[in-house]
Amino acid sequence: MTTTVTRWWWVRHAPVTDHGGRLYGRTDVSANTGERPRFEGLARALPEGAVWITSNLLRAHQTADAIADAGHAVPERAIEADLDEQDFGAWHGLTWSEVASERGSDLAHKYWVAPAHVTPPEGESFVDVIERASGAIARRTAQHPGHDIVAVAHGGTIRAALALALGLDPERALAFSIDNLSITRIDHVEGPAKGSAWRVSAVNLLPS
Repeated sequence: MTTTVTRWWWVRHAPVTDHGGRLYGRTDVSANTGERPRFEGLARALPEGAVWITSNLLRAHQTADAIADAGHAVPERAIEADLDEQDFGAWHGLTWSEVASERGSDLAHKYWVAPAHVTPPEGESFVDVIERASGAIARRTAQHPGHDIVAVAHGGTIRAALALALGLDPERALAFSIDNLSITRIDHVEGPAKGSAWRVSAVNLLPS
């Protein structure tokens, strides 16, 4: 038996347009795809012949389209709603300071909107994001063993994938910086002797 490596190439979507510092999370805002050199860098850096997956949200689709327009042969894409951004529920449209005022001082968080176990009203916690994203990652890895998988998704989703790969406490996973149009590489390794494991090859890489 040989070792099978399934390589996940995570791309965070392009910056969104005019969100005014307000939480947009699961809302379907548009992306700014005007910086063509950045997409050309992604087109060069991403592997040919990969399986492509995007989240359900417009900004992920627009980002994939812009990579294709920059010269990468992007095949027909699978859509995976379980790779969507965190659902902030009733907090959508609020500024971070408004959310903090609504929740009180216990909301303050150094890295993200709220501590990992806090669930916004009518929304989901970051712990919930890890659970649903992990299910999608396991399912797609089983469908495409030994392939490259390019997943155009969101900062929260990519942090969730890193939490899965590294077995991190959710709070620690929130410490990762995931910039727009960055690449994060996570490989699933299935071997005959030691079973399966994850390894992280790159985090927040900005192609030139």
